[in-house]
Amino acid sequence: MKIIFATGNQDKMREIREILGGLNMEIISMKEAGINMEIEENGATFTENARIKATAVAQELQDGNRQADVIVLADDSGLEVDYLNKEPGIYSARYLGKDTSYAVKNAKIIERLHGVPDEERTARFVCAIAAVLPDGTILSTSRSMEGIIAHEILGENGFGYDPIFFLPEYGKTSAELTEQEKNEISHRGKALRAMEQMLRERIEEK
Repeated sequence: MKIIFATGNQDKMREIREILGGLNMEIISMKEAGINMEIEENGATFTENARIKATAVAQELQDGNRQADVIVLADDSGLEVDYLNKEPGIYSARYLGKDTSYAVKNAKIIERLHGVPDEERTARFVCAIAAVLPDGTILSTSRSMEGIIAHEILGENGFGYDPIFFLPEYGKTSAELTEQEKNEISHRGKALRAMEQMLRERIEEK
């Protein structure tokens, strides 16, 4: 049994392999599995988009008779800023354009919150995980991490919106956490561990 994760993001794959290491399964990206396809993420929620991506890759594997003993996982995650009516939300990766750098995206969000006090800068990272099992069963789960939007870009350890996501209880941004600290508390870490438990229960049933 192996896992194919529907992403080409190597930063994300590093986190996934670290968090799901206890499953003792080979975990590869869709690119490493030789799957190159554009998937239209037209869902209205993070969970819908995760399910769309997972089922698209599973269908591709099935069409090529490669679905046996493969679990397909996909995630959809993003940043919700309450002051901005939960933008960028499901459009987080496409905010200001798909090819726009996160340095520009982060600077723009800080600019839009200029002068806004901390109590109104509340935000969260949300991550939904979907799995398609070899028998076609679909599982999904979603978790979040609460924080506020920082007043400046800080930290170099993370990626995406990590440098502007401030965690008051830690006194630092998500990008200033160590990888171990981040995996313990992050939206993706919590969602992946919840999915890991669901998969373990399925495996034990068999």
